[in-house]
Amino acid sequence: MTITEDRNFDDLADKFARKVYGELKGDIRLAVIWRDLLAAVPRLEQSKPVRILDVGGGLGQFAVRLAGLGHHVFYNDLSGNMLAAAEAHAIEEGVEEKIKWYQGPYQELPDKLLGQFDLILCHAMIEWLAQPDQLILHLKSMLAAEGLLSLTFYNKHSLTYRNLIRGNFKVVQAEFKAYPGSLTPGTPLHPETVLNWAKEANLEILNSTGIRVFHDYVSTPRGGHNDPKAVIDMELEHSQLEPYKWLGRYIHLVAGQVD
Repeated sequence: MTITEDRNFDDLADKFARKVYGELKGDIRLAVIWRDLLAAVPRLEQSKPVRILDVGGGLGQFAVRLAGLGHHVFYNDLSGNMLAAAEAHAIEEGVEEKIKWYQGPYQELPDKLLGQFDLILCHAMIEWLAQPDQLILHLKSMLAAEGLLSLTFYNKHSLTYRNLIRGNFKVVQAEFKAYPGSLTPGTPLHPETVLNWAKEANLEILNSTGIRVFHDYVSTPRGGHNDPKAVIDMELEHSQLEPYKWLGRYIHLVAGQVD
């Protein structure tokens, strides 16, 4: 499926909040990414503030949390409705003034002369872009010499495997087409493709993790599936293990610049 323009989530903001972060799947995503971020940047929970850019920041969970820890946070999203929701969350947590807000295309961020960042977050955005291959290069231009990029993308292998399990063989064999209004992106990505884009941008992958490596495949919950904490614990345990991590609905990469 060809995307002709970057997806604006103005019409999906409420559905996104309800269907992702209103359910266990959102808790798993947050837990896995936060674990990875703390491992990559331990000083996030220390006193020295770092400069952080959250691109495609969505509902602002990470921007708000990081601002609450005293970091210099810059938030960006194409969707005005997403930004409004994130700003409301920041107000609730008393950190609205600690975040700089930028609504608009990510491609315009370098022109705003925001400087270089120690950490750039870009989660579940690349698969919604008309030119996904250009994203990492744009973000790298704003990355400090020793800065890190935290990137997640929708995993094509997971989509294929889920349809194989469900017997949707025609879906697997045909060109994938997302339903209008669906939260399933039209261009799920192969990990090999994204890893190659990172290499072309002269970035080194420091860590790779699967997000929801089994949760989304469960059609009939039983046993431990009915215990949310146990599910999150098992997701965390298996998210960095071969071969499970490459079956995650999303893949999380932490990358740094090559010396």
